[in-house]
Amino acid sequence: MRGVTTAMKHSEDHNLIKDCAQLLEEEKQFNHAAALYDHVGNTEKAASLYIKLKSWLKVEALLPKINSPSIHIQYARAKEAEGRYHDALKSYLKAQDYEAAIRLNLDKLDDIDEAVNLVQETKSVQGAKMVANYFQNSDDPTSAIKFLVMSLCYDDAFNLARKNGKLHLYGEILIQTSQARPEDFKSLALHFEGEKNHLLAGKFYFHAGEHSKAMSHLLKAGGSEEDENEAITVAIDAAAASDDERLTRRLIEFLLGETDGTPREPRHLFRLYMAKKQFTEAAKTAVIIAGAECRAGRYREARDVARGMCAALRLRGAAAPRDLRRATALLHSYILVRTHVKRGRHDLAARLLLRTAAEVSFFPTPQHQVSILTSTVIECSRAGLKHQAHHWAKVLMQPEYRSQIDPKYAKKIESVVRHAPRAPPPPPPAGACPLCGAAVPQADLRCAHCEADLPFCLATGLHIVKDDLTACPECDFPAILTEFTEILKEEGKCPMCGENVDYRRLVKIDDVTLYLDLNTSE
Repeated sequence: MRGVTTAMKHSEDHNLIKDCAQLLEEEKQFNHAAALYDHVGNTEKAASLYIKLKSWLKVEALLPKINSPSIHIQYARAKEAEGRYHDALKSYLKAQDYEAAIRLNLDKLDDIDEAVNLVQETKSVQGAKMVANYFQNSDDPTSAIKFLVMSLCYDDAFNLARKNGKLHLYGEILIQTSQARPEDFKSLALHFEGEKNHLLAGKFYFHAGEHSKAMSHLLKAGGSEEDENEAITVAIDAAAASDDERLTRRLIEFLLGETDGTPREPRHLFRLYMAKKQFTEAAKTAVIIAGAECRAGRYREARDVARGMCAALRLRGAAAPRDLRRATALLHSYILVRTHVKRGRHDLAARLLLRTAAEVSFFPTPQHQVSILTSTVIECSRAGLKHQAHHWAKVLMQPEYRSQIDPKYAKKIESVVRHAPRAPPPPPPAGACPLCGAAVPQADLRCAHCEADLPFCLATGLHIVKDDLTACPECDFPAILTEFTEILKEEGKCPMCGENVDYRRLVKIDDVTLYLDLNTSE
């Protein structure tokens, strides 16, 4: 004590104090040595000695200052030996000794949920093995298989799965890990091949990298109504992953029905073309799919298919073909009509209906055609477009349409036909072509001067203008800034993608070519 007291009179001399602490440690005077180590800032050494002395209050006071894992592990082991498992667990976690923490949760605290969480968070292989053993002993083979795979014990997992009839589950778990070996998938494929389960044999041959064998099994499975969708999905992935064009051709023949006389849904062909980066073919298929949705009267779904294809092509730097752009414009124009009627913008509603009426054959059912033409007459009358109302009323009086006119509109339409306007029609409102600057009627999507196809505004359906351009921050379709702002203030949603958009997120776009480039190529 006299030596410690004398040393502390020179406490500013850290080297002296450190030498004294070492001497005291050698003499097993741990308490005094720890105090001197702490004085010179060697908290790790001080804590280590206090742990030996079991001076827990002093240790706990020093622990917040300590980063060394070894000290936290020493403290955790001491606490575990005393049976204070929760304290030990905290220190194991601070030391990032996750295997010890998992072991403690399993063996001492019986907290399997926390052990599982730790394994999933830390990806500890040894921890996964411990959890797998726990589940095996608890007669839970499903969980044991999962954690055997996580611990890279693939052979053990395979044998346990086969023993318990859970090889399908084992395969699904295997797919989700990035460290699985091709031979592990091949073992599964051979097993299911022996059972004549073509779907699973094909699926695991695909993951084993044997694409030709995978395709053979998957096309057999695709003939079954129960397995068709999943089998085709995996077959598309196999065709995309393989450089063998013969496999792609086999799959296309199957999808077109050339193999068994049963054509599959066009959406599968669309997915295949997209996966193979054959964007022209994908776009043509998207138009076919949109047409099928139209025939079922699902115009919004048809528009979403066309819009999604345009967005996918733009993302890949490819131009959307004219048929696809036309389908998107017509469908969106038709959908927008209701919005503008509700807003009292009968001028816009009428212009959009005139566009759809001009290509009414795009809408395949006579019932929908009559509905479009009737709305065109009514909205044109409201908007003061008498010549256009008169023209389409006469069309509605043709034999193929007349009998299907809604009785409540019949007299109105007959009256429009009888009262033909005498004055010549005024010219339609025009705006500048965003490419060449020539005057173009606002509702026209093609410039007669430079022959460019013009993108339409998602808010109005009119062609975009160079000096008032923005785009939806969610779907990146162009819009007239002032018009889109008004709609967002009223509706709160983008009319194209349906996402909630705060109008304050809109930014003015100066480079109009970002959107023109999409629409000038075939």
